[in-house]
Amino acid sequence: MATQPDGISHQTATDDNLPSTAVQPVKDFRFWGIFASLCLLSFISALDVSIITTALPKITAEVGGGEEFVWIANSFIVASAVLQPLCGQAADAFGRRVPIIAATTLFLIGSGLAGGAYNVGLLIAGRTIQGVGAGGIYVLIDIVCCDLVSLRERGKYLGLMFSWSGVAAALGPPVGGALAQANWRWVFWINIPICGVALVMLLLFMRVKKGEHGSTKTLRSGAKGLDYFGSLIFIPSLISLLLGLIMGGTRFPWSSFRVILPLVLGVVGWALFHVHQHYFASHPSVPSRLFSNRTSVTAFLLTFTSSVILQMTSYFLPFYFQAVLATTTLESGTYFLPFALGSLVFAVVAGSLLTKFGAYRPLHAVAFAFSSIAFGLFTLLNSSTTKVAWVFFQLIASAGCGMILSVLLPAIMAGLPESDVASASATFSFIKNFGYIWGVTISGIIFNAAFDQNLRLISDQGLRGQLSGGKAYAFASQVHAQKATLDPPVLSQVMAVYAKSLRIIWWVGLGISLVSMLAVSLEKNLELRTELKTEYGIEKRENGSNANDEDIGMNSSVQ
Repeated sequence: MATQPDGISHQTATDDNLPSTAVQPVKDFRFWGIFASLCLLSFISALDVSIITTALPKITAEVGGGEEFVWIANSFIVASAVLQPLCGQAADAFGRRVPIIAATTLFLIGSGLAGGAYNVGLLIAGRTIQGVGAGGIYVLIDIVCCDLVSLRERGKYLGLMFSWSGVAAALGPPVGGALAQANWRWVFWINIPICGVALVMLLLFMRVKKGEHGSTKTLRSGAKGLDYFGSLIFIPSLISLLLGLIMGGTRFPWSSFRVILPLVLGVVGWALFHVHQHYFASHPSVPSRLFSNRTSVTAFLLTFTSSVILQMTSYFLPFYFQAVLATTTLESGTYFLPFALGSLVFAVVAGSLLTKFGAYRPLHAVAFAFSSIAFGLFTLLNSSTTKVAWVFFQLIASAGCGMILSVLLPAIMAGLPESDVASASATFSFIKNFGYIWGVTISGIIFNAAFDQNLRLISDQGLRGQLSGGKAYAFASQVHAQKATLDPPVLSQVMAVYAKSLRIIWWVGLGISLVSMLAVSLEKNLELRTELKTEYGIEKRENGSNANDEDIGMNSSVQ
């Protein structure tokens, strides 16, 4: 049995025992129908995350809830993260069609409940159901996309799919602000018609195989393949860990036992989960073989660091516009468009380059080089930075963050067999979302500490009290309104302290980018497979054409 350079046997890495389509899989009407539905789901799941940011103050004011408002956003984050490994397993156990339809349906139901909520409890319940659905969508759109095209082509199609989430991230803040002013319930109800279209498209076009044993697989036999005990360890452990991260520095100080205890329990539970997966699980949801070669391990690490970098940028660039340039919330969303739109363009470009040349290492290195340059330039940002300068800085940052989006999952899969598509995609999605959480947490800790240290530079002692102890973040959205009431020298001092405190975050982002660029050297330059070998592809007739093509009225293929 031949061995590849990364220490993987040829049989394991290529899955010669799996059924294979043609070297260039047919892309017909069914293919494009499924892919269009994946793009819609990518759009709507990303829009829901970004649209609530500007609408949350208005929602909280009308629904109430006091301190519980923090869970309107965070219940979604927790619910979307904890079930992702299980969603990957469900895709193998029941096939792809039923889980992705179920996840979309849950997202739709949660959107309806959240939009119709008349108290904070119902709103949080709706957001939780939305989060479960969104977590499934994040995982399953990656998995289904991998089932449709060969590993060599995945960068291009993942880039196209992620570009829709980039559009949603750009549209979310201004659309959320506009809907909040008109009727905040449409912040959630807008999901319903879009999800409805995606569901119809999935029901019409997604006729795919169910994997091993095909149509003989029953609900009971599929359920036997799930990792129930592992999930019982993983889910509460991750909830505990996320609770500690979310509450730390906001509701309670990091030194509080209410933060330390859930963090410790979460870390210990997570370690026990991986012990169980390696030694005891008969059907592991996160099998240890995913981390058996250094290329996949490095790509998983880069997934985490790139997510931290992306969230740092997405979280604190609009913050810079509000706090240092004294823009309104709506203006800050508009000023952020160069990064948001640039990211989706570079995601498509990088994916296309990966498909053409099959080399992911240079793309990884160039992406983190751009991120390093961008964060270095961000350290120059202050209240006198010109519009041309910060637009240019954002475009460089968008090259770094955008390029890496579509070329990490193919690198992970290069060292793994096609039979691990579901578990690898689920792990990739989880690590990516976990990185987003850490991006906010790390940035928040650094900013609050730096701001408190620089408070002495503000001469107004009363204002210092309003800004100390983590209250500076909320005050940033009020800087624009405070221009009319604060003395100009004091306002300049406040803006200078914000700029100086943000500079520490940019330096940390630069450090993470440089370490990530160096880590690329650990990857092997493995060949990306050009054949699509999967048990879950589009159903075929015996003559090789797609099943039900005659019903659709399209037998021709689009290459």
